[in-house]
Amino acid sequence: MKRLSLLTVALGVLAAACGSSSTSPTTPTNPTFTANLLPANEVPAIQGAEASGSGNATVTLVTTKDGAGNITSATATFVVNLSGFPPNTPINIAHIHQAAAGVNGSIVVNSGISAGQNVLTNGSGSFTAANITVDPALANTILNNPAGFYFNVHSTANPGGVARGQLVRTQ
Repeated sequence: MKRLSLLTVALGVLAAACGSSSTSPTTPTNPTFTANLLPANEVPAIQGAEASGSGNATVTLVTTKDGAGNITSATATFVVNLSGFPPNTPINIAHIHQAAAGVNGSIVVNSGISAGQNVLTNGSGSFTAANITVDPALANTILNNPAGFYFNVHSTANPGGVARGQLVRTQ
C-alpha cells in the first residue's frame, strides 16, 4: 500500500510537470503600427513632381511595464519604404506627430535622421531609425489612440512634409 501511495504521488508530480505552462499575453510585448504614406494626405496636399510618390512606415514600440502594467520605459523603431518619387529626392527628416487626419500637429517622436542621410537615388529607397526613446506616458497615449497620430517624411522641395499617414495598430 505504501508503494502504491508513493507511485500515485510520483505520477501526480510527473503529470503536473508535463502540463502546459504557456499563457497568452493580453497585449503584445512590442506593439506595431503601420502608416500608409501618401503626398495627398499632407495638409495641404502635395502638388508637383513629388505628388506621385508613396510609401509605408512600420513603427514598433518596445515597452517595459511594471507589475501593475504601467509603461515605465519605451523605445521606437521606424522602418520606412518609399517609391515613385523623382530621382535624387532627399528625405531630410521623419517623425510622428500628434493630430487627427486632415490636421497638422506637433512633433512628438523624432527619428533623428538628418538632411542628406537618405536620398532616393532612383526615386525609391528605405531607411530604419532604431532605439528612439519615447516618453512612457506618450507611448501609452499612442497605444490607446493610434489614429490620433501620424507619421510623415519631409523633403527639400516639401520641407513641411511630402508624405503622411495615420498610425494603424497591426499587432
